[in-house]
Amino acid sequence: MNNYPFPENFLASLSAENGFDEQNFINAHQFSDAPTSIRLNPFKRPALKTDEQIPWCADGFYLNTRPSFTFDPLFHAGCYYVQEASSMFIDHILKHIRQNEHQPVKVLDLCAAPGGKSTLLNSAIGADDLLVANEIIKTRVPVLTDNLSRWGQANVIVSNNDPKDIGRLKSFFDIILVDAPCSGSGMFRKDPQAMNEWSEANVNLCHQRQERILADILPALNQDGYLIYSTCSYSHQENEDILDWLCREFELESIRIPIYKEWGIVETESPLEKAWGYRFYPGRVKGEGLFAACLKKKDNTGELGNFKNNMQQKISSRDIDQVKTYINNPDGLYYFMVNDDWLGINRAHKESLNILQRHLYLKKSGVRLGKLMGKDLIPDHELALSTIINRDAVLQTPLNYDQAIQYLRRDNIDLNPTEKGWSLMTFEGHALGWAKLLPNRINNYYPKEIRIINQAPAPHSPEG
Repeated sequence: MNNYPFPENFLASLSAENGFDEQNFINAHQFSDAPTSIRLNPFKRPALKTDEQIPWCADGFYLNTRPSFTFDPLFHAGCYYVQEASSMFIDHILKHIRQNEHQPVKVLDLCAAPGGKSTLLNSAIGADDLLVANEIIKTRVPVLTDNLSRWGQANVIVSNNDPKDIGRLKSFFDIILVDAPCSGSGMFRKDPQAMNEWSEANVNLCHQRQERILADILPALNQDGYLIYSTCSYSHQENEDILDWLCREFELESIRIPIYKEWGIVETESPLEKAWGYRFYPGRVKGEGLFAACLKKKDNTGELGNFKNNMQQKISSRDIDQVKTYINNPDGLYYFMVNDDWLGINRAHKESLNILQRHLYLKKSGVRLGKLMGKDLIPDHELALSTIINRDAVLQTPLNYDQAIQYLRRDNIDLNPTEKGWSLMTFEGHALGWAKLLPNRINNYYPKEIRIINQAPAPHSPEG
């Protein structure tokens, strides 16, 4: 008998699942730790020491040891995201369904915080594609916004809305990812406390919540658009039963995703509609529990209608020209203002931004550039971390590791600058944020709310 503290009836509930090996599953939880994995930012390409590549994600890597990410400046620069390996399978699904499609798409990540799958989606789409990352729970929105700002792209909008609100945007999105709230059994090894919250009653409650979320959001999916559905649960009710319900109630078409046997992923079919699903079990894969599936919408739920009047403030061309100085490919952006802040988003998304502003509560749109004060731009932190900044137009100050940590803590920096003015503070060529260089001091403008507050010593730069 195993003495691992699985919840009562948990193992019995999985005994009939395809690919489930009880003893292997128990051993994986008792005798092996959750692997550490990261996904590199393809827009910043850090020079990191990585180990084994994750087979279903080209930018994903396992690390042999877990460094202190808090004390790695490249993490704060957005050079990589610390993400569980199994969840990177979404990258494989997205690339498969888009391999023969070249038209721009609008993508929604419905339950997006903290941002792992949003940054993954953002990496897999182009500048003319739009990502809307929505988080239902208001308190989780700031961490989502911070992570997407670190990623640095200008084709992103963050919203804080209920699925029913977004569902009113009929046929607006071409791809919707619903990483649904679930009972969390796939995280038992990584977070043993989750076992205390698991019960058969909670599984049934999650099943009902998942159906409600999906029914609310499906009208926003375009005809021939794709729904990617995932959970971190092993329970049949939250996975294959949901696929049967989607195919039966909404006539969605199941999409089979190619996988390799050596990956260890278990391909399943739902009992009634024979919809394809993909299960990840610790012990079979080098990762945590995941279920994922992809379905195609065949019917048309109507159109949203046209909104030609802009919601943005009118701004002068002279002011725009001042802001453009700081931007790479300045004519590729649409510039607008929110209160006193200047923002820029890929020009292709001007109309979409206007529609979304009318219907949703937006928390981030493109990149926040800063405030104009006379002829000067007071630059925003988002601009510093973005990939649209014109690095030739700004002063840059390279920092060594110790100086970078001082900067990220908002401490005084041991530095004797010879130049004056706003400076981009960099580490190994990657931007961390802004500082104002003055004759007798340096004003550190790293945002207080995301500064390093841990006072533990960091003797050397972690190898990530």
